[in-house]
Amino acid sequence: MLVIVCGLPAAGKTTLSRRVARCLGAVLLRIDSIEQAVVRSGVAEHPVGAVGYVVAHAVAADQLRQGLSVVAECVNPVAASRDGWLGLATDLGVPFAEVEVICSDEVEHRRRAAERTVDIPDLPLPSWEQIIGSPYEAWERGHIVIDTAHRSVEDCVAAVLKEIRLIA
Repeated sequence: MLVIVCGLPAAGKTTLSRRVARCLGAVLLRIDSIEQAVVRSGVAEHPVGAVGYVVAHAVAADQLRQGLSVVAECVNPVAASRDGWLGLATDLGVPFAEVEVICSDEVEHRRRAAERTVDIPDLPLPSWEQIIGSPYEAWERGHIVIDTAHRSVEDCVAAVLKEIRLIA
C-alpha cells in the first residue's frame, strides 16, 4: 500500500506519518530528508524543485515492488504532484490512500510553526508568512482529511488507520 501524507508545513504531517508508518510496518519517505540530502550533496540549493519527488517516487517504487508498504510525507501542494503519486500506485497495482493533514485553528497552526524544531540538519523551516503565502491547490478528488487541531496524535493516527484499512 502507498499512503501519501500531505499538507502545509507545521500541520502535523511528520508526527502523524511516523506513527502511521510504525503501525503499518511501512517504509517512511520524507521529501524534506531527500531534498536536504540533495542540497548537502552540493548539486542544488533550496528550493530544489521536483527532484525530491522524483527521487521519492523511485525509492517508493522499489519498496512497493518488494511488497512493502510506503508512507510518503510531503507538502504535495499541487494537483500535478498528487497525480504523480496516484500514477505510481496505479502503475504498480497497489492500493493508494491520500491523507491531507490540516490544522484548522490558525492560532495553533501559527504556534506550531513558530515553536517547532528541525530534526534534519540545516533544513530551513518556512516562516508563518511563507507557509500561508505558498501556493496550495484545492483538491479535486476524494481523500482523507485529518484535522490535527485540538486532537491527540493517537486519535489522529487511529482515524488514519481506520480509513486506510477500508481502502486496503
